[in-house]
Amino acid sequence: MEWHTIKQLRSAYLLKKTTPEEVMEELIKRSMEEEEYNIWISPPEKRKLAPFLDHLRKLDPHESPLWGIPFAVKDNIDVAGFETTAGCAEYAYEPKISATVINRLVAAGAVPVGKTNLDQFATGLVGTRSPYGEAHNG
Repeated sequence: MEWHTIKQLRSAYLLKKTTPEEVMEELIKRSMEEEEYNIWISPPEKRKLAPFLDHLRKLDPHESPLWGIPFAVKDNIDVAGFETTAGCAEYAYEPKISATVINRLVAAGAVPVGKTNLDQFATGLVGTRSPYGEAHNG
């Protein structure tokens, strides 16, 4: 798959060169291949993505500006269906509703794929103070 920008991915969708399901499968595969980078606290998973992919079926891809566009969420922002830890397992909870910013992105067709690692309670600067492992950018 050759899509590096939102514009390229939208074009691939509209030309039926790929589907959101195929893109999510690729993201799941890549997240497993890059596990040693400690990117994810909640990595992309089929079962967690399913409700968002179902939601896309109700939207017109021509009318939804972010239709099928994946995005990652820092783990201090609530996404219904994903645990929020803020980088601290003892703090973990599963929110019943998503943050407003997430709701707006999903309404525009975007798909939250997982929750990313961060310094515990977002108090650090460079991703080195996380019990989920030091975050590495590869």
